[in-house]
Amino acid sequence: MKFFVDTAEIDAIAELNDLGMVDGVTTNPSLILKSGRDILEVTKEICQLVDGPVSAEVVALKADDMIAEGRKLAEIAENITVKLPLTWDGLKACKTLSDEGKMVNVTLCFSANQALLAAKAGATFISPFIGRLDDINLDGMDLIQDIRIIYDNYGFDTQILAASIRTVNHVLDAARIGADVMTAPPEVIKKLVSHPLTDKGLETFMADWAKTGQKIL
Repeated sequence: MKFFVDTAEIDAIAELNDLGMVDGVTTNPSLILKSGRDILEVTKEICQLVDGPVSAEVVALKADDMIAEGRKLAEIAENITVKLPLTWDGLKACKTLSDEGKMVNVTLCFSANQALLAAKAGATFISPFIGRLDDINLDGMDLIQDIRIIYDNYGFDTQILAASIRTVNHVLDAARIGADVMTAPPEVIKKLVSHPLTDKGLETFMADWAKTGQKIL
């Protein structure tokens, strides 16, 4: 499973990228606001740092305007993925931009039917939002599984990008189901390393080592 980091914070991306934990980056208007940076400037910097796809989201609501914004964003770098909302206009823009050879990430997906439409419109990635479904007492993983079955049934190339991931269990469940990609905030990715038995074992080893009175360096 590919790891995308869901942030526009350069330092956080760089830290994970140095460890080989970044296969791509996703941003959205909320993350751009949080960064306090100009969208074109910060997105260009991210693209220079990361080799994989970098999602940059349009803010227009009409297809023609989405297409124009998407083309502008795609000029930033070759690894830009134009991020479009899963609306009828978004699907129109997806078809046009994907036909032009641009990578497209269709976001705000909350049903398998929506995911089917995005695949038929040529989306590179579909972003089902797990956490937001959980917020309204629906199991977001059921959606990931339904999309996986449908895409496998018909051989769609669109990659399932599990989004709105908030916990380490979300990552585990998405991997079990077979999501192609997951995108998560840096703090969630870092938590994947944590386990109380690892901490306890290390504490025991260090205590025993201290009793030997030895040094390696």
